[in-house]
Amino acid sequence: MTGAEILLANLQANGVSVCFANPGTTELDVVRAFESQGEMRCVVGLQENVCTGAADGYGRMTGHAAATLLHLGPGFANGIANLHNARRARTPIVNVIGDHTSWHLPYDAPLTSDIESLAKPVSGWVHRIGSVEAVADDAAEAVAQTRQNGGQGATLIFPADFQSAPSDAVVKALDEVGVRVKASGFDADTVLTRLKASRRIVFLLGGGGTQSGLSARGQIAVARLCAALDATAFAETFPARAERGAGLPAFDRLPYFPEPAREVLDPADLVVLVGALPPVTYFGYEGHPSRMVEDERLLTLSLPGEAAVERLEALVTALDAPAYVVPAAHLPAPATGALTPAAIGQTLAATLPENAIVSVEGGTCGYPFYAVSAAARRHTALTNTGGAIGQGLPVAMGAAIACPDRQVVGLLSDGSTQYTIQTLWSLAHENLNVVVLIAANHQYAILRNELRRGGAPLGERAEAMTSLAGPRIDWVRLAESYGVRGSRAETAEALAEQLEAAFAHKGPALIEMAL
Repeated sequence: MTGAEILLANLQANGVSVCFANPGTTELDVVRAFESQGEMRCVVGLQENVCTGAADGYGRMTGHAAATLLHLGPGFANGIANLHNARRARTPIVNVIGDHTSWHLPYDAPLTSDIESLAKPVSGWVHRIGSVEAVADDAAEAVAQTRQNGGQGATLIFPADFQSAPSDAVVKALDEVGVRVKASGFDADTVLTRLKASRRIVFLLGGGGTQSGLSARGQIAVARLCAALDATAFAETFPARAERGAGLPAFDRLPYFPEPAREVLDPADLVVLVGALPPVTYFGYEGHPSRMVEDERLLTLSLPGEAAVERLEALVTALDAPAYVVPAAHLPAPATGALTPAAIGQTLAATLPENAIVSVEGGTCGYPFYAVSAAARRHTALTNTGGAIGQGLPVAMGAAIACPDRQVVGLLSDGSTQYTIQTLWSLAHENLNVVVLIAANHQYAILRNELRRGGAPLGERAEAMTSLAGPRIDWVRLAESYGVRGSRAETAEALAEQLEAAFAHKGPALIEMAL
């Protein structure tokens, strides 16, 4: 076997079954290796940030690592934005980066770069393969490293000469891997003492898998604690994964801007962190401290990546908290009339299929939908954890590959989606069940909102710099050029009709929502 074949065989033996690839010349032996390692699925992305974002979405939904295959330092750099988001989401990912042959590196060829320095900020573990004999061990160790610290990225740099070199075939499966998580101390008696001594308590819930504060069990436990303690609860502003919909509590997200966030946090004499980090302002705002809650008002119940459910349920038992009262189910009716962000949120909530996955990026419609989605059918929401834009569409793709039996929706904005628009081709190429909703207001609305803060006027040049209207992007024709069915909705009634049609057909579709 070649080193490349050994790499794929060992990744597969350790649970990696999908690779999102944008290969170049230094990865051609890995491309050849897919011929003999046919069980691993390879999904081609037309840009590296598509691959890394898709691996993020896949890992959020499965809890298992996907691989990416990227071309040298510049290719990896193209994917760093979504690896930043994945790091914030604690998503397991194995990045395989091809490099020049080991003997060519000293000559500083045009594509030579310091890959290790690029990789370290978005990887929990970085390693350069030093020989073909080391490939099996290094591949197995890379997968093991993705399971550490609640989930992290592991980056393998693979020189081209070790990819092509032959070696005895070795497959090493690490059956027992010690999982390392920075543990928070949990003493139930101490926690109960602080809870009982506090008058106004806010629970801040972090997202993640089935043991997180925003899992179904976690939210139900928190709802019972809120009833026992007369407390309130919020999701963190951008959770990696949150279960939503009928039968679950209607916990909203902590507001994005500091003023409404402080209205939630300032009155509390205790903020309980359940898998969430201490809340800070998203940017530095004059007149607002960056840290929104002082240490003496914080109580960490569990750190991000830790299993929170057992601790929450232990507190429920200790407090003899009231039984959970399932909210009455009132599915919202689709909106009527002109399309507005609120109408879009209501219409999507009314039509969303059971057990869907919604990848949300963009504030225009993301917040209005999240606010009303507690009344929708049960679903999973994925949001932009790190703020690097261009996440929504590839995360939706990765989620669709992870969960092929679930309908996936991308609720996106027109500016940010252009960063990874190439994902549309991959959706069509793989015939994935993803409905893409584009809020087409033809502007960078988030920047305009920031510019108008405090009543400041939006200047003529600032308006021009944040406009996407000259020329306007024709999303229907753009989608069709990538092989995706496209339509345009100008009223809420049209949107509801087009959503129902899109959900009824297999394969991807895009709806431009004209605002």
